[in-house]
Amino acid sequence: MDYILACLIGMALAALVLAILYSKNSKRIVALARLEEYTQGVEASYLPPELTAPLKERLGIWLMQFFTRVSGKMLPGNKKEVYSRKLQMAGDPWGINAETFLFFKYLFLFIMLLIGIWTANVLYFSVLFCLGYFMPDLCLKSKEKGRHEEILKSLPDVLDLLSVSVEAGLGFDAALQKVIDKSGGPLSDEFAKTLQEINIGKHRREALRDMAERVAVDDLTTFLASIIQAEQLGVSIANVLRLQSGQLRANRRMRAEEKAQQAPVKILIPLLLFIFPCILLVLLGPAVIQLIDTFN
Repeated sequence: MDYILACLIGMALAALVLAILYSKNSKRIVALARLEEYTQGVEASYLPPELTAPLKERLGIWLMQFFTRVSGKMLPGNKKEVYSRKLQMAGDPWGINAETFLFFKYLFLFIMLLIGIWTANVLYFSVLFCLGYFMPDLCLKSKEKGRHEEILKSLPDVLDLLSVSVEAGLGFDAALQKVIDKSGGPLSDEFAKTLQEINIGKHRREALRDMAERVAVDDLTTFLASIIQAEQLGVSIANVLRLQSGQLRANRRMRAEEKAQQAPVKILIPLLLFIFPCILLVLLGPAVIQLIDTFN
């Protein structure tokens, strides 16, 4: 009985102490409970995004940014502008700026030179030097050429869709949005960028001029200049689109005919280097063998 009474007294004292402590710290406890409720599940947001990546990735990004800044300060400004322009015309294929591209270009050249020095051969050293210096530029030029060809190929169809949309009663901006929704590729991406610039307040003529300068394709530049002139003079855009579509198809047909006429000239090199020697070997080989046997 005494044991039970002592337990009850102890429990009463403990409850009293807890009540006193709660009364003194009730506001703090409520605040902590609310803070935990609001921050539940977002503990990771306290860390910056760059700190959530693995250490190797963070170190690699930091080193690349460091060397990019150093190379950017060492390179002349006109060279950076030239490569910025080239990357822009190529559609920013690797998502890098001019400084990063030049850093990787010279890094590749340095690696090729080290390999050339290791081979201890003048011919190999020269070949590797040319490969290291010209290969990045050739890759960038190839990307630019492929993008321009894709734009030229899709331009007449895009103009047909624009013409149909405008003739159906849509405005030019709405017709551009229809083209963006119904088509894909680099030309559609450029139209999307241009339409975004128009929507944020840029004048349509300036946005179209910037697009022509950014893409640097002659047929597209001619088309955009016609649209700008039609807007300034108040000419029907639907007629301009129809005429430009027919002209672009005619230009594409002429380019195809030009390439077809160049084919016989281009095929001469493989003919002379690979096909004619094999034919001569097949035709003259037996006769040469007979002559050797006769003289022997």
